[in-house]
Amino acid sequence: MASRILANLLVAGGAMLFKAATTAYKQAIINASKTGMTAEGLKQASRVKKNQISLEEAREILGVGESATWEEIEARFKKAFEANEKSGSFYLQSKIYRAHERLEEEFVEDGGGPKEEQQQQQQQDGR
Repeated sequence: MASRILANLLVAGGAMLFKAATTAYKQAIINASKTGMTAEGLKQASRVKKNQISLEEAREILGVGESATWEEIEARFKKAFEANEKSGSFYLQSKIYRAHERLEEEFVEDGGGPKEEQQQQQQQDGR
């Protein structure tokens, strides 16, 4: 009997907590739109939720600027990854890989980057 009451209390408490969290999230969205948060800001905020690093952090890790080409990013990635592979830590190697992955994602979204270049190369080879 006591275990049943305790279970009911836990379920009711969990439901209340879930409802409070969803209400707070909805209110945060409303507040963000009122303060003028841009679509890019919302996009970055959703990436943080997915444990992705920011674009600025990715550029900083690989040491490239905003105007860097994909070839420059690839060269920096390979150099840093290989140097760290020999005598570095798994954590640093992971950060380097995630930075490369994030910049690759940005290039693909912008309509360039590795996948676009591969398609162009295949088209040239086919001619």
